[in-house]
Amino acid sequence: MALQAGIAAIAAWLLSHELTGNPNPVFAPLAAVGTLAVSVGQRVRRIVELVVGVALGVLVGSALLSVIGTGPWQLGLVVVLSILTAFALSSRAAVVIQTASTAVLITTLGQQTTNVELTRFVDALLGGAVALATAILLPVNPLRVVRRAAGPALRTLVEQLTETAEALCERDIERAILARTRLRGNQEELRVLREAVAGAREVTRLSPLSWRYRHGVLSHYARTAEPLERAMGSSGTLIRRAVTVIEDKEPVPAAMIDAVRGLAEAVRTLHDEFAARSEPHEAQAKALQAVHRAGAAYKNDIGFSGTVVLAQIRTTASDLLVASGLSQADANERVRCAFGGLPDPS
Repeated sequence: MALQAGIAAIAAWLLSHELTGNPNPVFAPLAAVGTLAVSVGQRVRRIVELVVGVALGVLVGSALLSVIGTGPWQLGLVVVLSILTAFALSSRAAVVIQTASTAVLITTLGQQTTNVELTRFVDALLGGAVALATAILLPVNPLRVVRRAAGPALRTLVEQLTETAEALCERDIERAILARTRLRGNQEELRVLREAVAGAREVTRLSPLSWRYRHGVLSHYARTAEPLERAMGSSGTLIRRAVTVIEDKEPVPAAMIDAVRGLAEAVRTLHDEFAARSEPHEAQAKALQAVHRAGAAYKNDIGFSGTVVLAQIRTTASDLLVASGLSQADANERVRCAFGGLPDPS
């Protein structure tokens, strides 16, 4: 990423200097680096937002400059109107920011620098084009990007499921509550994973050097994002109900604890197999083993919340199987069989 940004800044500076005759180009390198700095996968959209935002800023700033002139209150009015105009056309934060910042530049520099509007617009086009060309010719490794993003989300799920199993074993209510709280804080990790998967797809579409990554492990990660998010939600319900199991002093059979531990191990194995670029067969087997233990626990004397915990083990395992590459129907059928043919507790 750093190398890409450095090369893009140099190329954008040289192009702007040579094509526009600007002795000290600033906007083009900023546009190039700013485009590359956003999450991989957002770059094409970022370029469009950049150009649209600059165009709106030039339009609003130039129009108002000719009517109201310059000054502190004029500057404030330009910013307000440019933001309102951008919001009316797009809710994208990048468009709004570019519109406002460009309008500020036009208002403050328009009377001191000639052709600042044209320079700003051309530099936005040049910087965006250079950034896109750099991303295509010198692409980041999409697998590395996705692995780096998937790791924290998967580790969080493993850790909190493991903590929940130990909390059930020890009937430690504080430990269970802490696991619940920590799992709730994983939204940023999931957002990063979704953006990384989108970025990997973009890179493999645009760059011929990355076409070989279109299938295989990258497709696994692409399938993982949505079902993993569902698994996080199901696990959150599981942990909340585990807290209630402890609070209400419901029975906790050993098979229930083993099932939660097995679910955590299935997630860990799924991550390891993806990282090793291997088919996640072991993760599938471990997920189904966890469901089988849940089925054994269901035959014991358990309370209402314990029943919900077992139901969420089934649901989470199904999501993990989908993340591993199975269809939803196939995953559900395997989970039913592994549970032991009993009715769905939910």
